Amino acid sequence: MMTTRQQNSFQDSFEQLGKIKVAISGCLLGQEVRFNGGHKESRLCSRELSEYFDYEPVCPEVGIGLGVPRQTIRLVGEPSDPQALGSTHAEHNVTQALKDYADLQADRLGDICGYIFMQKSPSCGVERVKLYRANGAPHDDGAMGIYAKRFIERHPLVPVEEAGRLNDAVLRENFITRVFAYASWRALCAEGLSKHALVKFHARYKYQLMATAPADYQRLGRLLATSHQQPLDEVAAQYISGMMLALKKTATRKSHCNVLQHISGYLKKVLSSDERQEMQELIEQYRTGLVPLVVPLTLLKHHFRLHPHSYIAQQVYLQPHPQRLGLRNSL
Repeated sequence: MMTTRQQNSFQDSFEQLGKIKVAISGCLLGQEVRFNGGHKESRLCSRELSEYFDYEPVCPEVGIGLGVPRQTIRLVGEPSDPQALGSTHAEHNVTQALKDYADLQADRLGDICGYIFMQKSPSCGVERVKLYRANGAPHDDGAMGIYAKRFIERHPLVPVEEAGRLNDAVLRENFITRVFAYASWRALCAEGLSKHALVKFHARYKYQLMATAPADYQRLGRLLATSHQQPLDEVAAQYISGMMLALKKTATRKSHCNVLQHISGYLKKVLSSDERQEMQELIEQYRTGLVPLVVPLTLLKHHFRLHPHSYIAQQVYLQPHPQRLGLRNSL
């Protein structure tokens, strides 16, 4: 367990954020907006995450005036510039309409901290959406949905993920970590950003960044250390861009073990030899896949409850998202 101070600190930070505004494909919340009048409700999204996310549901196909039910649309052409055409009436081209609607929503949803898209959708899919050649044959490569691509271009820092990919424990934890990180950044900016606050923010994310992209952590540190003459807004823009790209990389067992070793180093003078050995054994068991990440983390938190350390207490890595979500139980 964590110290009471640590628990209160993390809980206070989550409570201060409140429910985080996240956009989502409407069908994932059970809205009957699909081409056949059905939905694709995700229990993870509509039930588990709804306690922490304030959803803004969007269905671009309904948004551009297509009815329910309706003919399906499909992507035709080349991956770099696909067209969204009616599957039965190919002359029905809604490509520009979807792009215009994405621009409209990008303006309206400028304050979101994440977006969950419906996979495989010619409007909302983010990866490997089925693409056809002009002769009707499937293309070897996939494409991005028209709406999703345009929206992401307008908001490149916003964490995005497809609902189907959230079934993967690593991708799920990574996405939710990024959502909470971006929400924390927006809260920091709202409070009034300063060079000191930026350095402190970077320090809090030290081990989280080390777990996903240690080289990027070092690069971001150098940016802050050598930016004294640069305007704050320029430094902040460079920093958050680099940070969100770094956090998008998924941590591995090896990188998690590296972080666990670093953090346990702060206990080497206060633990007995048996306690140090136990800690190392659990880290090794995690590395080889015998136990999930939560196991060595729990022991670390137990020791820091008995031997508090002010620097470690502020580290986001120990609790990057609410514990009740149990996201590290499967890593």
